[in-house]
Amino acid sequence: MEKLLGEFSIGLFFWQTVLFLALLFLLRKYAWKPILNAVNEREEGIKEALESAENAKQQMENLQADNQKLLKEARLEREAMLKEAREIKNKMVEDAKDEAKAEANKLIAQAQAAIDTEKKAAIADLKSQVADLSIEIAEKVVREELSNKDKQVKLVESMLGEATLK
Repeated sequence: MEKLLGEFSIGLFFWQTVLFLALLFLLRKYAWKPILNAVNEREEGIKEALESAENAKQQMENLQADNQKLLKEARLEREAMLKEAREIKNKMVEDAKDEAKAEANKLIAQAQAAIDTEKKAAIADLKSQVADLSIEIAEKVVREELSNKDKQVKLVESMLGEATLK
């Protein structure tokens, strides 16, 4: 350090200072501006990239929210459709039951009417047979009564024993 102070020259110091300042001026004018401009452009590019990334992230969140909303609406619509399908199925089953019940009641009524008709026909036939049988018995009794009363009683008893319904 002493050697430096011993060899110190004002002229050399002056020219070194002038050259240093000239170098700073030239660097500032020709190098720093382009370097700073490049750095600023780079910084702006990074800011724009970050902003576009943020916008893309926001759009993605919006799309996800829209997707969730659409999914929720689709689920609600599916549930409504399933509920409607169940109601239609239940209505169809109830209608089929009612129709089957009405048909069964109709068949039962027809069967009862047929039974009543057959019953009336059977009763009428039975009455007719009883009437025919009564007339036969009465004819025979009247014939026999004219001839003998003991025979008449025996005849009636035997005819009643032989009487069969057709």
